[in-house]
Amino acid sequence: MNHTVVVVGGGYGGSMVAKELDSEADVTLIDPREAFVNAAASLRALTRPDWAHNAFFPFATLLQRGRVIRDRAVSVDPKGVTLASGERVEADYLVLATGSGYTYPAKPRHASTSIAEQLDDLRETHRELAGAGRVLILGAGPVGLELAGEIKDVWPDKHVLVLDRADQLLPGFLPEVRDELRRRLDELGIDVRLNTGLTALPTVEAGRAGRFTVTTDKGEQLVADIWFRAFGVEVNTGYLADGCLSPLTEQKTIPVTERLNVQGYDHVYAIGDIVALPDPKMASYAMTHAGVVVRNLKAQLAGDRPDAVHTPTSERRILLPLGTRGGVGQLPTPDGVAAATAETVFERKGADLFTARFAARFGRA
Repeated sequence: MNHTVVVVGGGYGGSMVAKELDSEADVTLIDPREAFVNAAASLRALTRPDWAHNAFFPFATLLQRGRVIRDRAVSVDPKGVTLASGERVEADYLVLATGSGYTYPAKPRHASTSIAEQLDDLRETHRELAGAGRVLILGAGPVGLELAGEIKDVWPDKHVLVLDRADQLLPGFLPEVRDELRRRLDELGIDVRLNTGLTALPTVEAGRAGRFTVTTDKGEQLVADIWFRAFGVEVNTGYLADGCLSPLTEQKTIPVTERLNVQGYDHVYAIGDIVALPDPKMASYAMTHAGVVVRNLKAQLAGDRPDAVHTPTSERRILLPLGTRGGVGQLPTPDGVAAATAETVFERKGADLFTARFAARFGRA
């Protein structure tokens, strides 16, 4: 009899683990969504509705042998998963990969909505955004800046203002990357103001058109027609709060070993945003974690000792496109990290925002 592997969460890391082990074990993937959402493509899906289908890949095409259960985990213990429906799924091996929540439109408003509903949301917000002359984005991290770049790519005459309380862009990255980012933002006409927050959030709902006035913490009044929130990551670990596995940290993340086992359990793994590691909460790191877990599980399934380890690094990597016309990046090299050219950013991410990679993973022609 084949061993059973249950993967909770079908995001960047979870879908990779499930796909890679589909021929090695009886795989069950648990996720409340109809489809994997390529969050890297969500912002372009907002500004270009005719392109929006590229952000969604139905789970139905992911596995050849395994099964997908569209439900939400409410508890996990060493022997399996309890679902919101009351169903119990037993497992020989468990992989926890539930990721994090983020504000719309970077991620869907509701995790369990269908593809059609999510496309309707994006089309409606697109209509609201199209009629707005002045756009306010709160948060000058990668999401806020990518959103600003996508908006300017489609509507170059819109006034786009980005506010952040931080004192620099991309803290922790190379100075030349940060300088090039500032240059390109200025070139696109994106108004970025650092060391600046608001005394209160706009009274209009985020992503809805409606003129409003806000006041900065410096006393300046600003007028805009629509706004987006681009901050506030929240890890999805509520189903682990009952303590049936290792206790969560104060940050609600789960402690793991160097092999990415949940502490205390050689057959339970965790990857991506939910783990208590210093790695940034980005898709590339989740897929790096997934690769380690796949190697270890293949070893265990073959009766061998797992020996793949993950060592967090202080070196940061990023590909930050600003629309379809370039961007900035920082990538590892044999001599340490180095700035990536705009051409590299375009080729590796900006051109299709990884859609070709996931089309292959999900069997889309």
